[in-house]
Amino acid sequence: MLVRIDFSSDEAFYVQLKNQIIMGIATSEIREGESLPSVRDLAEDIGINMHTVNKAYSILKQEGYLKLDRRKGAVVCLDADRLRAIEEIRFQLKSTVAKALCRGISPEEIHRILDEVLSEFDGMRAGTK
Repeated sequence: MLVRIDFSSDEAFYVQLKNQIIMGIATSEIREGESLPSVRDLAEDIGINMHTVNKAYSILKQEGYLKLDRRKGAVVCLDADRLRAIEEIRFQLKSTVAKALCRGISPEEIHRILDEVLSEFDGMRAGTK
Protein backbone atom coordinates (compact mmCIF):
# COMPACT_ATOMS: atom_id res chain seq x y z
CA MET A 1 0.00 0.00 0.00
CA LEU A 2 1.48 3.30 -1.10
CA VAL A 3 0.49 6.28 1.03
CA ARG A 4 1.64 9.81 0.44
CA ILE A 5 1.10 12.54 3.00
CA ASP A 6 1.08 16.12 1.76
CA PHE A 7 2.94 17.85 4.58
CA SER A 8 2.07 21.28 3.15
CA SER A 9 -1.69 20.60 3.06
CA ASP A 10 -4.11 22.21 5.51
CA GLU A 11 -5.87 18.83 5.75
CA ALA A 12 -4.94 16.88 8.88
CA PHE A 13 -2.58 13.95 8.34
CA TYR A 14 -5.02 11.44 9.83
CA VAL A 15 -7.73 12.63 7.40
CA GLN A 16 -5.35 12.29 4.45
CA LEU A 17 -4.40 8.79 5.57
CA LYS A 18 -8.03 7.76 6.19
CA ASN A 19 -9.11 9.04 2.77
CA GLN A 20 -6.25 7.28 0.98
CA ILE A 21 -7.11 3.97 2.63
CA ILE A 22 -10.77 4.39 1.61
CA MET A 23 -9.65 5.15 -1.96
CA GLY A 24 -7.46 2.03 -1.88
CA ILE A 25 -10.45 -0.07 -0.84
CA ALA A 26 -12.72 1.55 -3.45
CA THR A 27 -10.23 0.84 -6.24
CA SER A 28 -9.53 -2.71 -5.01
CA GLU A 29 -5.88 -1.85 -4.35
CA ILE A 30 -6.68 -2.93 -0.79
CA ARG A 31 -9.02 -5.91 -0.54
CA GLU A 32 -11.46 -7.26 2.02
CA GLY A 33 -9.63 -9.40 4.59
CA GLU A 34 -6.25 -7.81 3.89
CA SER A 35 -4.20 -6.68 6.88
CA LEU A 36 -2.88 -3.13 6.84
CA PRO A 37 0.61 -2.32 8.11
CA SER A 38 1.00 -2.02 11.86
CA VAL A 39 0.57 1.44 13.33
CA ARG A 40 4.29 1.60 14.11
CA ASP A 41 5.40 0.40 10.65
CA LEU A 42 3.07 2.71 8.72
CA ALA A 43 3.99 5.72 10.86
CA GLU A 44 7.67 5.05 10.27
CA ASP A 45 7.21 4.45 6.52
CA ILE A 46 5.36 7.71 5.87
CA GLY A 47 7.08 9.84 8.51
CA ILE A 48 4.22 10.69 10.83
CA ASN A 49 3.42 10.10 14.50
CA MET A 50 2.06 6.70 15.56
CA HIS A 51 -0.87 8.42 17.29
CA THR A 52 -1.86 9.94 13.95
CA VAL A 53 -1.99 6.51 12.27
CA ASN A 54 -3.85 5.11 15.27
CA LYS A 55 -6.45 7.89 14.99
CA ALA A 56 -6.98 7.17 11.28
CA TYR A 57 -7.35 3.45 11.95
CA SER A 58 -9.78 4.10 14.82
CA ILE A 59 -11.98 6.31 12.65
CA LEU A 60 -11.91 3.73 9.84
CA LYS A 61 -13.04 1.13 12.38
CA GLN A 62 -15.89 3.39 13.58
CA GLU A 63 -16.95 4.00 9.99
CA GLY A 64 -17.05 0.27 9.22
CA TYR A 65 -13.97 -0.12 6.99
CA LEU A 66 -11.67 -1.97 9.40
CA LYS A 67 -11.74 -4.31 12.31
CA LEU A 68 -8.90 -4.22 14.81
CA ASP A 69 -7.62 -7.63 15.84
CA ARG A 70 -4.88 -8.07 18.48
CA ARG A 71 -3.23 -10.84 16.47
CA LYS A 72 -3.75 -9.62 12.88
CA GLY A 73 -3.79 -5.85 13.46
CA ALA A 74 -5.99 -3.63 11.27
CA VAL A 75 -7.93 -5.80 8.79
CA VAL A 76 -10.15 -4.50 5.99
CA CYS A 77 -13.63 -5.63 6.94
CA LEU A 78 -16.40 -3.73 5.22
CA ASP A 79 -19.52 -3.06 7.24
CA ALA A 80 -22.32 -5.41 6.27
CA ASP A 81 -25.00 -2.81 7.01
CA ARG A 82 -25.57 -1.70 3.40
CA LEU A 83 -28.72 0.30 4.12
CA ARG A 84 -26.94 2.40 6.72
CA ALA A 85 -24.09 3.00 4.27
CA ILE A 86 -26.56 4.08 1.58
CA GLU A 87 -28.16 6.58 3.94
CA GLU A 88 -24.76 7.98 4.93
CA ILE A 89 -23.82 8.45 1.28
CA ARG A 90 -27.21 10.00 0.52
CA PHE A 91 -26.69 12.53 3.32
CA GLN A 92 -23.17 13.38 2.13
CA LEU A 93 -24.31 13.72 -1.48
CA LYS A 94 -27.17 16.03 -0.49
CA SER A 95 -24.71 18.34 1.19
CA THR A 96 -22.32 18.25 -1.75
CA VAL A 97 -25.12 18.86 -4.29
CA ALA A 98 -26.47 21.76 -2.22
CA LYS A 99 -23.00 23.36 -2.20
CA ALA A 100 -22.69 22.89 -5.96
CA LEU A 101 -26.11 24.41 -6.64
CA CYS A 102 -25.28 27.39 -4.41
CA ARG A 103 -22.18 27.97 -6.55
CA GLY A 104 -24.20 27.99 -9.75
CA ILE A 105 -23.32 24.50 -10.96
CA SER A 106 -26.25 23.09 -12.91
CA PRO A 107 -27.85 19.68 -12.29
CA GLU A 108 -26.57 18.59 -15.70
CA GLU A 109 -23.00 19.54 -14.73
CA ILE A 110 -23.37 17.69 -11.42
CA HIS A 111 -24.50 14.56 -13.30
CA ARG A 112 -21.57 14.88 -15.72
CA ILE A 113 -19.09 15.28 -12.86
CA LEU A 114 -20.52 12.28 -11.00
CA ASP A 115 -20.39 10.18 -14.17
CA GLU A 116 -16.74 11.19 -14.69
CA VAL A 117 -15.82 10.30 -11.11
CA LEU A 118 -17.59 6.93 -11.37
CA SER A 119 -15.80 6.26 -14.66
CA GLU A 120 -12.46 6.95 -12.98
CA PHE A 121 -13.24 4.30 -10.36
CA ASP A 122 -14.38 1.85 -13.04
CA GLY A 123 -11.05 2.33 -14.79
CA MET A 124 -9.08 1.88 -11.57
CA ARG A 125 -11.00 -1.25 -10.59
CA ALA A 126 -10.64 -2.74 -14.07
CA GLY A 127 -6.88 -2.22 -13.92
CA THR A 128 -6.59 -4.26 -10.72
CA LYS A 129 -8.58 -7.32 -11.80
